[in-house]
Amino acid sequence: MKRKLPDQKAAAKRAALNALKRARRLADKAGVKLSDWEGEFLGSVADRVKTYGRAFGDPEKGAPGQALSAMQTVKLKEIAAKAKGEKKALARAPFRRRKAEG
Repeated sequence: MKRKLPDQKAAAKRAALNALKRARRLADKAGVKLSDWEGEFLGSVADRVKTYGRAFGDPEKGAPGQALSAMQTVKLKEIAAKAKGEKKALARAPFRRRKAEG
């Protein structure tokens, strides 16, 4: 009897839904107030993943077989970091040219 390979799309869908739930649970548990936009983002992305298996329509915005686009993944990580209480990384200073010595 051959073993059936796991369905990668279904696995990506489960992983995305779990990550969305985890981010909301972290925020609730830590008492972090998410903005209206962040709460709506988590809910609407979860609904689209449940309905369509992925939360974006344009194939250029995400990898094939993934449930979230690249930007959705970044925003989800930012929300999770906020819920954990992690501070934002310091922005790098713009490049400055040295004055010619002379």
